[in-house]
Amino acid sequence: MTPAPTLTTARLELRGPQKRDLAAFTAWVTRSERMNAVGGPGTDGQAWRGFIAGIGHWNWHGYGFFTVVERATGIAAGRVGIINHADWPEPEMAWHIFDRFEGKSYAFEAACAVRDWAGRTLGLAPLISLIAPANTRSLALATRLGAVEERRQTVDDQHVIVFRHLNYADPRATKQAAGAIK
Repeated sequence: MTPAPTLTTARLELRGPQKRDLAAFTAWVTRSERMNAVGGPGTDGQAWRGFIAGIGHWNWHGYGFFTVVERATGIAAGRVGIINHADWPEPEMAWHIFDRFEGKSYAFEAACAVRDWAGRTLGLAPLISLIAPANTRSLALATRLGAVEERRQTVDDQHVIVFRHLNYADPRATKQAAGAIK
């Protein structure tokens, strides 16, 4: 199995998924209103399959979702990482912040670290994010990260806006990363 590295930011630790993260992920999938932006709430079984698929993604691609952990408390606050499903146009940077952790800029901080790691360590081209037009929070985060709308298309029967992120070496990305990465 491909182990996920640990990335550290000013307030967060990004690490590979662990069994203890399943409960927080399941609560998000089954009860969070934010799930409406990504297809609607799921069942416990769907959460389990999604969680296990995320672990398999690391093995298949060598990258995937990091569990975002608050360093001060050790509590899982969400997931941020790179996914590339079989029918995806290319690798995507995605984020899911659990309910009580939104509004703290954790997604921004973690996404800056992931963007830097993806370019510097993996050598990936600037990533995309596939965002539903109604997902205003994700649209705002993509814009704050400096991503620009590239096109609109349908992925998995869902209309999305394809945003292109900055190259990790772009001075704007470097400045953002310097403020986020420890």
